[in-house]
Amino acid sequence: MPLLTALPKHMQISESLIRDIQAGRLLDGERLPPERAMAASLGTSVGTLRKALGALEDKGFLRRVQGSGNYVKAGATEAGVYALFRLERPEGGGLPRAELIDARVMAKPGDLPQFGASDRATRIRRLRFLDNTPVAAEEIWLDAASGTLNAEQMSESLYRTYQNRLGLWIARAEDRVHLNPFPDWTPAALARPGEVAGYVERWARSTEGVTVEYSRTWFHGARARYVQRLR
Repeated sequence: MPLLTALPKHMQISESLIRDIQAGRLLDGERLPPERAMAASLGTSVGTLRKALGALEDKGFLRRVQGSGNYVKAGATEAGVYALFRLERPEGGGLPRAELIDARVMAKPGDLPQFGASDRATRIRRLRFLDNTPVAAEEIWLDAASGTLNAEQMSESLYRTYQNRLGLWIARAEDRVHLNPFPDWTPAALARPGEVAGYVERWARSTEGVTVEYSRTWFHGARARYVQRLR
């Protein structure tokens, strides 16, 4: 499968920590390990870690005390890159990753609900991971009236790609969750086609309130949970 451009290392670290904080795996007031030890455990440099921690502090997830250490602040409202990604590991958290299966501009098929202004869309199929575990098959349809994309333009964070490439911001989304069999294009690393999967349909809207994207995600119920937290 084609590799998608990954987030910079410091963003991967900060996003992973945000998801652990929001999942309750890191508790309010908890002191993080010393920076050198933490950097070594994450396989990165102290400089990169400090950049990640600085981003957490800016978003209100961290309190840095000179001479004492770094302390978790739960309850921050600043959104992370993956704020709208609702799948987590069964124990909570997990850094989202993606491998591209296919991307093409095509006519919208008849089984899609009506959305957007065009009869064409960019169809994107991806295998989704949490950390290194494959957890979901994902099919996204981006309405062509909002712009089109090819494989070389995409990163692991698709909403970030929309912002950077198309000037398109996803402001909110409606999800409907039920069960559905895995599709016939499901990668073998995830599941067999036809096996029962958790199923999420999403209608994503731009800042103007226009539905610009429809997606459907089939997830492995033993490897991931759909989580929606109310603030």
